[in-house]
Amino acid sequence: MRQVSSLRRRVALPVAAAVALSAAGAGMAAAHVASAAAAGCQVTYTVTNQWSGGFGANVNVTNLGDPINGWKLTWSFPAGQTITQLWNGSYTQSGAQVTVANVDYNGTIPSGGSTGFGFNGSWNGSNPVPSSFALNGVTCTGDVSTPTPTVTPPPPPSRQPCDIYASGGTPCVAAHSTTRALYASYNGPLYQVRRASDNTTRDIGVLSAGGGADAATQDSFCAGTTCLITVIYDQSGRNNRLTQAPPGGFSGPAPGGYDNLANAVKAPTTVYGRRAYGVYVDPGVGYRDNTTNGVAKGDQPEGMYAIFDGTHYNGGCCFDYGNAETNSRDNGNGTMEAIYFGNIKVWGYGAGNGPWIMADLENGLFSGVNQRYNANDPSISHRYLTAIIKGEPNHWSIRGGNAQSGSLSTFYNGARPNVAGYNPMKKEGAIILGIGGDNSHGAAGTFYEGVMTSGYPSDATENAVQANIVAAGYR
Repeated sequence: MRQVSSLRRRVALPVAAAVALSAAGAGMAAAHVASAAAAGCQVTYTVTNQWSGGFGANVNVTNLGDPINGWKLTWSFPAGQTITQLWNGSYTQSGAQVTVANVDYNGTIPSGGSTGFGFNGSWNGSNPVPSSFALNGVTCTGDVSTPTPTVTPPPPPSRQPCDIYASGGTPCVAAHSTTRALYASYNGPLYQVRRASDNTTRDIGVLSAGGGADAATQDSFCAGTTCLITVIYDQSGRNNRLTQAPPGGFSGPAPGGYDNLANAVKAPTTVYGRRAYGVYVDPGVGYRDNTTNGVAKGDQPEGMYAIFDGTHYNGGCCFDYGNAETNSRDNGNGTMEAIYFGNIKVWGYGAGNGPWIMADLENGLFSGVNQRYNANDPSISHRYLTAIIKGEPNHWSIRGGNAQSGSLSTFYNGARPNVAGYNPMKKEGAIILGIGGDNSHGAAGTFYEGVMTSGYPSDATENAVQANIVAAGYR
């Protein structure tokens, strides 16, 4: 995993090789088609210069379909090439798989319009060009495809994650999502955006009770300007909403030492066959609630899950979601219990090179009972990733899986870490997203939804929640 770079510069060098790849994708299965929007793209990948062990390349993307507001281009390197520096975009690379996303100034591509970026890379042995590209999940072939027939997405299920947790005796005390309702009866706002053109705000709700986000309202409100996510509402009724994180042990980059807010269009996705947006966390972005209601404190039991983009991460501290200190400072061992996702190795790590799901318990990222290495916590990088941490007196667990298919696996289930200060726990009950408990803000990641519960959920309850997540059809 390499950290993101977005340098505004171009490389003008002689052309060594070029490939033009086209195409429009068939999109998704008919059951997930939300509208008859045309989709299609063409990509030109040009090797501009090549030297021993290194090369430069330019990539031009032409949108042949309907206008795009927020894009991601994906491909796989065929011979183990590695990006070392990229400009006019942000990137992640996991093995051969590369994802490049827009930056603030080039996220919109009109019909027939183009955008581009460049990068430097390394190679060993050979440097063939990639054979296929996909723009927002649509394979680029140079044709335009309109999904037909248009099929109305199925209604959301009668039970959503927090209904399932409640039936298991561990009700949600916080429920955050920018993509869908987490209760079957929820019909309120999911999040709020603020546009740069006039600093007005708009709540983004659901299309129907228990359903997916009304992304079209955001698209209309934010057209022609930049929007930031200012509030992520709590659906539990306890008003545990997430807002711009204040300064703490570390000051953020925004005025007054606050953290930055997330760009509202940098994490496009599809839920229930319709467009939605996640929370794209660049280093410096963070959300927090230091005055909560009902969140576990001390050694009280709790559970939590989150859906992340498993391909968007880094080695900075700390991309967390969960329970943290109420004064935004490091208050010692055991004062946190949060889900961490990334590939930092400073405190703890699992098998392989990461990324890993771990628990941030303050002054330690734990992958099991040991302080540093635990072999049973695997590297895991599904495009949509379910991550779970839960804890009770002298007992905690790590679980995870693919949010698009299959079941959950348990990576750790046992006693608290064998380090002083974590038994009993001293949780304080604040909620964080994208940052560490002391407002460390060097991490990157993407969040779609997550909850915190009162009580230690059973595996059976979490398995039912996982089935509900898979049925939501994240794409």
